[in-house]
Amino acid sequence: MKENSKLRVLLFAVALALCLIPAVGFSRSASTERPPAAASSDETAASVKETTNTAAQLGSLKEFTAATLEGGSFTQDDLAGADLTILNFWTTTCGPCIHEMPELAAFEIELPDRVRLITVCLDGLGDEEYAAGILRDAGFEGLTLTSGDGDFLDLCRNLIYTPTTLLVDAEGNLVGDAIIGAQADLEQVYLDAVNAALEAAGKEAVSLA
Repeated sequence: MKENSKLRVLLFAVALALCLIPAVGFSRSASTERPPAAASSDETAASVKETTNTAAQLGSLKEFTAATLEGGSFTQDDLAGADLTILNFWTTTCGPCIHEMPELAAFEIELPDRVRLITVCLDGLGDEEYAAGILRDAGFEGLTLTSGDGDFLDLCRNLIYTPTTLLVDAEGNLVGDAIIGAQADLEQVYLDAVNAALEAAGKEAVSLA
């Protein structure tokens, strides 16, 4: 019994260590690439929130082209169509990401047109059907990005944890703080972050439908 207990403790420690390994970069030679998958951690990521850089320090989205899950494209010009864009970065192997997806989907539906929520599946390139199934089961009706170049790829490289959520203004600037880890009250946390960013930009706050 003691040996079994020690084995379980050892396996848990190994699994936890693997969750905390940062994403590894790769060649940028291709014009459109799969973003590197960030490490998945909910409680640990939340515990380091106070020492996390602000969103602006992670990069910007001034010039890029990203591929959508449906086979279309999304660029910096598309950001201009909304006062604020929420980007939720996730992976198909991230339990907390998938667990919060239904709540994320419900939040996306309630947003007004001038605030948009987009997800970024960091490991969705080449596995589109599986990623689409996760989103479909969660009821997510918004846009999902799977790969890209330029500032988009650089931003993905700077992420450490999933889920991570960032706010982007119409000019491609990352604003506010990164929201790291699964949130106990996702709707309120996201709404507070959105309205703080809008008010800082001199724009009217939003309420949910």
